[in-house]
Amino acid sequence: MTPNVGTIDRVLRVIIGLAILSLYFVLEGDMRWVALVGLIPLLTGTVRFCPLYALIGLNTGAKSSQ
Repeated sequence: MTPNVGTIDRVLRVIIGLAILSLYFVLEGDMRWVALVGLIPLLTGTVRFCPLYALIGLNTGAKSSQ
């Protein structure tokens, strides 16, 4: 897994992921589980790899020297 998420993209993903996860404490009933969608941007920002980016060939990280 080659990192394909750049620094700015990574920071934004972590912030957005945490914001969506915080909805878990605001929403009520079955809608609380929707907030778990925030795990996706949080995890992809943490590991610096996005499977969707790999699928479409996008790389927001630094260009490799290869």
